[in-house]
Amino acid sequence: MVKFSKELEAQLIPEWKDAFVNYWQLKKHIKKIKLSKMQQKQHHHHRDFNHNNGVFGLSICDPVRFLASKFSRDNEAENIIQVRAFFERLDRELNKVNQFYRTKESEFLERGEILNKQLQILLELKQILIDRRRKPSGGIIPPLSGDGTAAATETDDVIAALERNGVSFINAASSWAKTKKGKPKVAMRIDIPAETPARTISAVTSMLWEDLVNNPKKESGTGNFINRKKIQCAEKMIRGAFVELYRGLGLLKTYSSLNMVAFAKILKKFDKVSNQKASASYLQVVKRSHFISSDKVVRLMDEVESIFTKHFANNDRKKAMKFLRPQQQKESHMVTFFVGLFTGCFVSLFCVYAILAHLSGIFSANTEAAYMETVYPVFSVFALLCLHLFMYGCNLFMWKSTRINYNFIFEFSPNTALKYRDAFLLCTTFMTAVVAAMVVHLLLRASGFSPSKIDAIPGILLLISICLLICPFDIFYRPTRYCFLRIIRNIICSPFYKVLMVDFFMADQLTSQIPLLRHLESTACYFLAGSFKTHHYDTCKNGRLYRELAYVISFLPYYWRAMQCARRWFDEYDTNHLANMGKYVSAMVAAGARLTYTRQSNYLWFGIVLVTSVVATIYQLYWDFVKDWGFLNPNSRNPWLRDDLILRNKSIYYISIALNVVLRIAWVETVMRFHVTTVQWRMLDFFMASLEVIRRGHWNFYRLENEHLSNVGKFRAVKAVPLPFREMDFD
Repeated sequence: MVKFSKELEAQLIPEWKDAFVNYWQLKKHIKKIKLSKMQQKQHHHHRDFNHNNGVFGLSICDPVRFLASKFSRDNEAENIIQVRAFFERLDRELNKVNQFYRTKESEFLERGEILNKQLQILLELKQILIDRRRKPSGGIIPPLSGDGTAAATETDDVIAALERNGVSFINAASSWAKTKKGKPKVAMRIDIPAETPARTISAVTSMLWEDLVNNPKKESGTGNFINRKKIQCAEKMIRGAFVELYRGLGLLKTYSSLNMVAFAKILKKFDKVSNQKASASYLQVVKRSHFISSDKVVRLMDEVESIFTKHFANNDRKKAMKFLRPQQQKESHMVTFFVGLFTGCFVSLFCVYAILAHLSGIFSANTEAAYMETVYPVFSVFALLCLHLFMYGCNLFMWKSTRINYNFIFEFSPNTALKYRDAFLLCTTFMTAVVAAMVVHLLLRASGFSPSKIDAIPGILLLISICLLICPFDIFYRPTRYCFLRIIRNIICSPFYKVLMVDFFMADQLTSQIPLLRHLESTACYFLAGSFKTHHYDTCKNGRLYRELAYVISFLPYYWRAMQCARRWFDEYDTNHLANMGKYVSAMVAAGARLTYTRQSNYLWFGIVLVTSVVATIYQLYWDFVKDWGFLNPNSRNPWLRDDLILRNKSIYYISIALNVVLRIAWVETVMRFHVTTVQWRMLDFFMASLEVIRRGHWNFYRLENEHLSNVGKFRAVKAVPLPFREMDFD
């Protein structure tokens, strides 16, 4: 049977952990009471024994008995003090739970009232669009002029209904809620956040449309244009807000029930240890407490269910519950089985490949150039990608083990989010397929097939992988694939949309995969230029376009990340984002200097590489430790770390700091001239790229740990969804 303390730790809401009853501290109080009771029983036993031995008269042991009886009385007093301390702590915990519950309950009730008002405005605006659906305006409120048409009168009636609710349109030609100067006291506007490139472009075009079309007509008293697309976006935002409200109410309900069980369990333990019957009376006090007696949360949940079913699910309750209570997929043992199967296949095939490569002399001086220029870049792309997937799977496993709510941080859907077993399955499947292709390539080469034909195998494998990535059918983790493509699209369009956590997290991953992007560039050049047939590599080695593209590809991940920082500064006006942008600019300069040094090896460029790389490395290390991980706090109760740590062993953090420093200075290898063969240079390049991927996977855990602890400190367990309708005061 699982102990309740472990059950509570597994079920409590991580972001609200500090607000739960401190069950573990109360258990310590009970252990003290138990220890005091045991000592008291021992002294009672000694006293009875001495009393029986001394019934016939005085004894030289009487002073000892006197001291023992006095110590026994002191022990009883200590026991009473421990019991009193237990109930005082219990009262504090009860007050803490009640206070937190009241605060969250009032927040959710207020949010519910705001959402009801937003929904009412939405329904009124939709009614306007329904009334205008057959009109030639095509879903736009026509200009309200002084001609006195029936359509304008009908529109005025609906706008007047909104104004009676305290909301009016900007520059609406209505007599409601006007000041003496004829301007509306309160105006309503639809704010659709530009969270995606499409919404940003739509917002810009809408602004231009209003400037070009609406402004010339404002003097005649025209109203604001309301587009059907805006209403659809507003409806989607309100629907998402209702879903988050319902989720928050469910979390608060779970909070109430878990704390009630915790109080009942701890009082039961107290009765068992102290041989008292205090639990019944105190449990009545707990049941009369606000977090148990209040039914506002349950009633609001029922109200949200009925509203959502009626307005967002066409009165289909089953459909509504899919949104409000998404079911998480059950973990299948088949996934674990296939992970083990493909791991065994990968190891076996890799051993076969190593033996075949040795027997066929593929790495000899005569054949290594052709093999390394055509086959190696593609296979190294897959190897680095699979290593990154493996590290991500390790991250998912650690985040789940330490109860870091990565789905909430990344805003992933729990029922479609990738789990660590799925990440390992993807990794092992890809590596098995890649090594199998490498074995087939060597077998065909040894069988006498033309190298110009079999060297197309890596390109075919890459093409199949791209087709599988964009496959529209619901196979092979389609939600994850499409989420990945959507994030990559957002990264490429970084300056034009609001940056989310998952976007800049993925952009950071790309900064560690610059060698992979360079290999993709080489692969595209070899196959598009036909070098895999002719085995002439001058086009892809010394061509001007290829050499210039190398700079672009080396800069792109840092540029995207810098643009994300610029956009975040524009949205939040936080100068820390500008400082973060400077870090990526310094990394761009250092990467360009190192790339130039590989082509122009002289003392001048060596000095430039040394200076720029040292500055960029110090900048990056400072940001890693202080900003991303939250370490190096001299006033922390954990020396040079942070106050709150998830891992119990502090030495792991110090080792991680040292490891990150070592892996950050791996660029030193690029300025050291080792005299190696082509194969050895390629292997060294792959090894250094692998070290950077491992460093990034190691960085990921502490970055999300710091973000999670930030959410815990702010009790942030529910996403704040922006609302579309905003009131503006014109007085």
